[in-house]
Amino acid sequence: MEKRKFVAEFEINASKKMLFPYLSTASGLSQWYAEDVTIDEDKIYHLYWDEADHPAKLVQQRLNEYVKFEFIADPEPEGTSKVEFHLEENELTQAVFIRIVDYTDDDDDEELRDIWEGLVNTLRETVGG
Repeated sequence: MEKRKFVAEFEINASKKMLFPYLSTASGLSQWYAEDVTIDEDKIYHLYWDEADHPAKLVQQRLNEYVKFEFIADPEPEGTSKVEFHLEENELTQAVFIRIVDYTDDDDDEELRDIWEGLVNTLRETVGG
């Protein structure tokens, strides 16, 4: 079975330049996304939550725009889990949004929305936005 794509958008009162390090660096991600994050010598991100290591590769990024991670796991015939963080700015209102694209096995949209809302609220508190 293929991974399902879940997309959610949240407004954050902070600039894209300020937010980007929270999406792309180990120290930034560990403040809101995972309990701890390290990067090894092969540039593999080790994201820890629920007492487990979730290794991921940073496969794409564009400064102050987006970051895409692919999780490294045992071979998964149903596809690779991925997460993308996109920063978008409304040109009229200057509002900044984070769009999260989560390729997941989970098929409960309400639960996923609650999880991401909680994580983004932590990010908002961290950046003061």
